[in-house]
Amino acid sequence: MAMYRLNNLQLSVCVDSVGAELKSLKKINGGTEYMWDANPGYWERTSPVLFPFVGSLNNGSYRYDGKEYPMPKHGFAKDMEFDLLRQTENELSFLLRADQETKLKYPFDFELVLGYRFDKHNDNKLIVSWKVTNHDSREMYFSIGGHPAFLYPANSKDVQTKCKVLFDIEDKIISSVVGKGSLFSTRTRAFVLRDGMMDITADLFDEDALVIEHDQAHKVSLCNDSGQPYLTVSFDAPLFALWSPAKKNAPFICIEPWYGRGDRENFTGDLSEREYGNKLAPSDVFYAEYTIMV
Repeated sequence: MAMYRLNNLQLSVCVDSVGAELKSLKKINGGTEYMWDANPGYWERTSPVLFPFVGSLNNGSYRYDGKEYPMPKHGFAKDMEFDLLRQTENELSFLLRADQETKLKYPFDFELVLGYRFDKHNDNKLIVSWKVTNHDSREMYFSIGGHPAFLYPANSKDVQTKCKVLFDIEDKIISSVVGKGSLFSTRTRAFVLRDGMMDITADLFDEDALVIEHDQAHKVSLCNDSGQPYLTVSFDAPLFALWSPAKKNAPFICIEPWYGRGDRENFTGDLSEREYGNKLAPSDVFYAEYTIMV
């Protein structure tokens, strides 16, 4: 376990080699911290990478090539030690390779590179990237996603109703409902937006995360009580989640770009049949990124 730091004129970043997890994103002038501190009284993570699965699997396992494999929620990469691959003035990248341990849970020869770099044109923007390579001799199936937890603006920490979320759409947003066992039901919830904005209320996450599918939005801003953006996450992912622990009045919200999601209730198909799954041919590469702007 080691901590690595990255700085530019505006921002300071700290990344843990365990999970290559972003632990701190701080404004140098004024010292504003944007990341949750992983206090286990609410949630013991800050920004885990979700790989090779996003969400929960039916009965905690998946089937591939006639065999059943157990898998924890959100996969195993978040708990593994990454190797430092590259460190420059403006960039950090970390490497995780398949080994004997991972192949007991996930039988593919993969390589995952998780990167952090400052935008060359905006010192207030951090780019988070994922690069997945299939070194196997067969097609590889996987999901990947982010789970960054951002503190509410300082004047709103104790009262969630003072905060708002702004989307890059105007009228409404539809969320899939996460049901029993964190599996997906067929039920949805519709939220009417006012000029693209939705209030964060104390009961918003009582039914678990809001999961916004089907490319409904690609930019989400956390705003203060006057509606001014405090932090913005931008992405190309086909779905994303908003989450905070249910009924805890926690001082943070997660804005999570996803390429994949958990199983539907009663899903019993093969790994290749999972919704939103990604497929890589031998030697092919998957690349995606999202940005955090403060």
